[in-house]
Formats: sequence, structure tokens, C-alpha cells
Amino acid sequence: MNLTEIQDLIKFVSKSGVSEVEIEQKDFKIIIKAEHKTKKEEHTVYVQAPVAQSAPVVAAPVAAPAASPVVEAPKTAAPSEDAKYVTIKSPMIGTFYRSSSPDKPAFANVGDSIGKGQVVCIIEAMKLFNDIESEISGKIVKVLVDDASPVEYDQPLFLVDPA
Repeated sequence: MNLTEIQDLIKFVSKSGVSEVEIEQKDFKIIIKAEHKTKKEEHTVYVQAPVAQSAPVVAAPVAAPAASPVVEAPKTAAPSEDAKYVTIKSPMIGTFYRSSSPDKPAFANVGDSIGKGQVVCIIEAMKLFNDIESEISGKIVKVLVDDASPVEYDQPLFLVDPA
């Protein structure tokens, strides 16, 4: 299980309302516990060093919350006007920057027309600055992330009207 899969599992546990998930495989063991408080959730993740014994994967807690799509259905039904827009998503985990330096103008602002292959932002990952290019042409409708804030893999960054 790699880091991305672990992060996806943590997100799944937080959305599903499950209080504890334990996965044990032949080379590692992960326990995710969520303490539900009023309006705030805390998650504790324990990753244990390789285990010498071979054990089957405990999949029962993960398969139980089949109601997750029902929870997300109202979210997808409400923004019907955003459905016509294309989302530019983050291809990596890192820190989002709208310009190459604080004194330079932003690569893309709301209302700007962008072309395919045009740099729309920079994501810093492990001290490397990666230019993020648009895969579509259109007009920037909304910037979804604040400058200098952390972003996750596949997190929406911009909404673009492809018209």
C-alpha cells in the first residue's frame, strides 16, 4: 500500500463516518481511528513496521459503508451551474502558487482566456517548482485554491469555461 492509497483510505474513513478501520497484511498493519466530536473530526493513523506473520486482509469494515454515494449525491446535485465547467486538477501533492514569485503577476486570473499548454500555476513539491499547464482552452471562471496553500493529488484548482 503506497502513500496515495493510505491518504485515500483516510479520506474515505472521514467521509463514511466509520469510527475505526484496521488493515493488516503480510508486511504491514494500519489502524485508522476517528474520534467524532462536535463539528470537528480527528483522525489518528498508526502504521506499524513490517510484521513477521502472514495474515489475511481485514476487509469487512471497509466494505460496510455502502451509503457513501448517497451522502455525496446532494453535493453533486446542488452545483448544477458548475457542471458545464471543466476542472483543472492538481497532478501532485505540494504547495500551490499562482505566480512565479510574490512580486510577479498571477499566471491566470478570473476572466482570463487560457490556451492549451499555457502555464496556469506552479506547484512546489520537495523543493522543486513544477509548472502546471492547462490541458484545455477556455476562460477561467473560478480559482478554487488560495495562493501558497497546500494541495492534494487530484484536488480541483481552477474552473474553466471551455466555450
